[in-house]
Amino acid sequence: MKILITGTAGFIGMHLAMRLAENGHEVTGLDNINSYYDANLKYARLSNQGIKKEDILYNRLLKGNNIQFIEIDLQDAGNLNALFAKHQFEMVINLAAQAGVRYSITNPKDYIDSNIIGFYNVLEATRNFSVSNLIFASSSSVYGNSTKIPFREQDNTDAPISFYAATKKSNELMAHTYSHLYGVKTTGLRFFTVYGPWGRPDMALFMFTKNIIENKPIRVFNHGDLLRDFTYIDDTINGIESIVNNQHLADPFDLFNIGNSKPVKLLDFIIAIENCLGKKAQIEMLPMQEGDVKTTFADTGKINKKFNYKPSIDIITGIDRFVEWYKEFYLSKN
Repeated sequence: MKILITGTAGFIGMHLAMRLAENGHEVTGLDNINSYYDANLKYARLSNQGIKKEDILYNRLLKGNNIQFIEIDLQDAGNLNALFAKHQFEMVINLAAQAGVRYSITNPKDYIDSNIIGFYNVLEATRNFSVSNLIFASSSSVYGNSTKIPFREQDNTDAPISFYAATKKSNELMAHTYSHLYGVKTTGLRFFTVYGPWGRPDMALFMFTKNIIENKPIRVFNHGDLLRDFTYIDDTINGIESIVNNQHLADPFDLFNIGNSKPVKLLDFIIAIENCLGKKAQIEMLPMQEGDVKTTFADTGKINKKFNYKPSIDIITGIDRFVEWYKEFYLSKN
């Protein structure tokens, strides 16, 4: 298929673009390469796809490993529509978004610009250019502080506790409306704490690994009494790919949890990182951070039944692979 993936300089977007291109799909990648975190990591991810930083900066023809890349902000409706008109995509996978629960507390407008206006522009382009399927990133954050565990897709999600989560819930509602009114087939994916090589610097595994190596303290909220459904990147990509290849099995509007279904205590997570690094962490215990939830726990029964999704990477293996990548990427050059 001819597939547009937004956010291909991002963590999940990079891995997905490479997987789908390797398996024969004609992939066009899109990203605005913003400054939310180190742009050099984003350029490095693109380089891993065969896209060179200098080609982006000088606006050359950008074709990598069966992936064509273009730098566009989703708020730029004019250029976005021109891209859709030119390529006539059969599927759009919208992973571009302003991420981060904590950042949304101090910078809510960024989330309106990217997650609401940007997503609206994607919906409009998908409708106006007759794209058959839209798959989009939602988040486990939509479940808020639900005490009904594990989290199921049919659970009530009307009480988000961060502005980031509110925009993701809004995306689901917007997609449902477009599916109902205009016949756009939309599938939302509620990701649960995705981690692994090339991960985001604002995520716990990245920050903890970096600080332990640099002999800096790590900040642990709610005094470590947190439970997270960490999902390894390969398992996440397997789940997305199975939906891409079997879209006919999804309803006209559908939602799926993509998680590991084996929540890990945060303090056990830290011990696993310490064991991998052979070094103890300096821990700064702090109260609960505003916007954070105490527990995430995915029920993956629905995606398993429809798409045979079975995550297989345990937390120890996943952390080992991340640390190996981190050392190679950041320390081998020094």
